[in-house]
Amino acid sequence: MGGLLSLLIPLEGNSGVGWAAVCEGEHSFPPSQASFCSRPLFPELQGMDWLNNHLVQAVVGALIVIVFWVLISRNQKVVPGKMQAFGEMAYDLVRNGIARDILGHDFKPFVPWLLTLFSFILVNNLFGEMFFFMFPTFSKIGYVYALALLSWLLYNGVGIRRHGLFGYLRKACLPPGVPVALWIIIIPLEFLSNIIVRPITLALRLFANLFAGHLVVAVFVVGGSILLDANEAFGGFPIPLLKTAGAVSIIFSFAVFALELLIAFIQAYVFTVLTAQYVASALAEDH
Repeated sequence: MGGLLSLLIPLEGNSGVGWAAVCEGEHSFPPSQASFCSRPLFPELQGMDWLNNHLVQAVVGALIVIVFWVLISRNQKVVPGKMQAFGEMAYDLVRNGIARDILGHDFKPFVPWLLTLFSFILVNNLFGEMFFFMFPTFSKIGYVYALALLSWLLYNGVGIRRHGLFGYLRKACLPPGVPVALWIIIIPLEFLSNIIVRPITLALRLFANLFAGHLVVAVFVVGGSILLDANEAFGGFPIPLLKTAGAVSIIFSFAVFALELLIAFIQAYVFTVLTAQYVASALAEDH
């Protein structure tokens, strides 16, 4: 439990060792906290730590999304190929299954953002299943907060544009029919819930699922590898039993790996749906 908490909380104590110190040095086996650190591409250059492997991964994801949709839009055929058919299914899911169903007649201006959001999250989630990357971008919480911030700016912006600043704040923070005597309690709670907490929960939901999935796969793979390499009895268990347990652990890791493919899609879908719901709530006339 302490090792898991140290992934989320800076390692500070009597030794004075912090998170930055954990990220120094090379990766080792078995993986440790350092496995979740970003690695600068040019560590010898001062002030260039921001240019790291995970930033490049996010940029690659963005380029894949851009190239994919440009190719789809410019090479449409009457009888679609596999790539066009996949693109049309994704577009129909976001346009009709999310935007139009949730936003109603106001949906069209928001389709580009929702489609971009869904595509970008899905691609970066799938990086966790690709052997070249083997790391979902959004298991780094900073990237998730950035996406949540953009969605927060969008739905608050359209709400203010439609209702005005004070009209939007009144709608967001004061449900109709609340007695005046309860305003002092309801207004702060609604402000906290609708304005402050929403982007945080939106981000943490995506981060926690991707982080946990990556961690579970690592546990089964690393644990299975250690057990397969066992050359002496451990804890009273004979070597054949340890190796059998290691093989089962490795096999089970592939099952978890397959489940992560489904989770990658589900989390992209959930993030996009919640963003659309927040936009619809901001545009609605009532609370």
